[in-house]
Amino acid sequence: MTKRLENKITIITGSGRGIGAACALRYGQEGAVVIVNDINAENVAKVVGQIRAAGGRAVAHPCDVTDPAQVQAMVDRAVSEFGRLDVLYANAGGSMPKNTHLTSVEEYRQIIALNQDAVFYGIHAALPVFMKQRSGLFLTTASGAGQAGVADLAAYGAAKAAVINLMRVIAVEYGGMGIRANSISPGPMGTANMRGWLATLEGGAEAFEAQVPSGRLGTEEDIAVAAAFLATDEAFFINGVCLPVDGAVSALLASPRPGKTLK
Repeated sequence: MTKRLENKITIITGSGRGIGAACALRYGQEGAVVIVNDINAENVAKVVGQIRAAGGRAVAHPCDVTDPAQVQAMVDRAVSEFGRLDVLYANAGGSMPKNTHLTSVEEYRQIIALNQDAVFYGIHAALPVFMKQRSGLFLTTASGAGQAGVADLAAYGAAKAAVINLMRVIAVEYGGMGIRANSISPGPMGTANMRGWLATLEGGAEAFEAQVPSGRLGTEEDIAVAAAFLATDEAFFINGVCLPVDGAVSALLASPRPGKTLK
């Protein structure tokens, strides 16, 4: 494998499992130094071990990214130990699918804190570093729910929409300093959780998967490949975009489909 990210110092939040872990492993394979972050220290240690076993370089930094002080400490550590920071990938996120009228204020705040506020905290902490270097990439995991309405995901969709626009604003404000900011929008993923939910629907996973133009559900590696490319120097002129990695789902013409509707 090529070493397109050789010696790039990277932080990937929420990289103890799922998409974040796949991205951390890919970055390690591409030569980056990966600061693996997750709130679950055991998962962080596991991913760090996997990166090192594959010949990559990684350090563990478990913390809660909804706490701005902890995010600042993570960025400060990167600069203190390695002298710079090249990529801050704010991947941590999650949802609690529920009808809007059943979503409590506390649940709303939790979703916004993890999916929106935490991204801003990372940007706020790393911007002075990037500005001094006159280089750096902000990357975040967005969602189709942030680009169109998805039932039961009001707070999550609102947060992801905010993050997509936040990346655009950062690109516009700081692009002249060599700073980039992009989002990746995964499509329907073939994760265990997703397949478990699909199994409860009429026709199951196969019927759902057949509607994806590319013919299959996405994989965590699909996202990792895109995330690695965006971190390369070759991608310098790609700035302020939300890149769909969704098998052409977002390219489909929207049309009514049978489903649950509140009356």
